[in-house]
Amino acid sequence: MTGVTARGRGRPPRAESADTRDRILTAAREEFSERGYDRTSVRGIAKAAGVDPALVHHYFGTKEQVFAAAIEVAFAPALNAPTAVADGPQDQVGERLARFIFGVWENPTTRKPLLAIVRSAVNNDTAAAVFRRLVASQLLRRIAVQLDLPDAELRAELAAAQLVGCAMLRYVIKVEPLASADVEQIIARVAPVVQGHLTGP
Repeated sequence: MTGVTARGRGRPPRAESADTRDRILTAAREEFSERGYDRTSVRGIAKAAGVDPALVHHYFGTKEQVFAAAIEVAFAPALNAPTAVADGPQDQVGERLARFIFGVWENPTTRKPLLAIVRSAVNNDTAAAVFRRLVASQLLRRIAVQLDLPDAELRAELAAAQLVGCAMLRYVIKVEPLASADVEQIIARVAPVVQGHLTGP
């Protein structure tokens, strides 16, 4: 016995674990973005990350779990939306939320992973279920608690539907003239509707 414990097959030293996990997540986001959920495989993610497929399973489990971890990181900027709701006068919450969400979509760095998430969710039931859980638990419920109204969850969902629908038409389907319209013009028209959903009668 040398006193050195043998590692399991495919597992890196602890010092490399964080870096390996990050590489896998980065590769997963790229693969899901380029190929969509259906055509992405754990083996493909592993190859893109330069690791053994066993490591992907070790850190994340199934493809569904890899997708959930990847989109949680990619969706992180949008999860700050509840702060936008809480930070300011109640009668301007619609504009704050609309401006925040469109700001995330307008930024090329945050738009690309969001496009990957939405495309995967639209085309695959499993991906849609993962996305739904993330949006419900970490976004809509957190917005709802800020409203202090009996139907707060429904209000938050309607506001989200308004914003997600506009984002789908503008950034994913690219329907004109919405796709080319000035974002300030869009915010000016959408914000009162969002305000009505959140605080109206």
